[in-house]
Amino acid sequence: MTAKKKILKKILIVFGIGIIVVGSIGYYMFNMPARDVQKTKTDFSYKANEIVNEYLADTQKANDKYLDEEGNSKVLEISGIVAEISEDFNSQKVILLKSADAKAGVSCTFTPETNANIKNIKIGDQINIKGVIRSGASYDEDLEMYENVIIEKSDIVSNK
Repeated sequence: MTAKKKILKKILIVFGIGIIVVGSIGYYMFNMPARDVQKTKTDFSYKANEIVNEYLADTQKANDKYLDEEGNSKVLEISGIVAEISEDFNSQKVILLKSADAKAGVSCTFTPETNANIKNIKIGDQINIKGVIRSGASYDEDLEMYENVIIEKSDIVSNK
């Protein structure tokens, strides 16, 4: 065997091992379980109007507080009065927590697994919901209206 063939053989072996390692890491990352928000410790607990006011006062400061370096939300527990119960296009239940005098509220989207947990909830109930934040409250100048804080992966923590 010539020296060139030996070098080529070693390069191919190293390349093959590299492909196997990268493929294994990719397979692991693709099949890694999603974060279970409901089993995760709550990072912050607020009333619905408190988090809305925080976002309306300074969006960047609120995002820095509630999002980590990768943009993942901390786990929040929001309490408030049920103003509206609806369903989105994916057949997921959505509860809006908002007081009558508030500019905006907190829209909480449930998952297919947690949809059934709101069957006994009525408008006017005081409840606590746990989830992760997708976007904060803001004022849309084009539409001339306030947009709600959006919480997803929600579930009822308590119904008072």
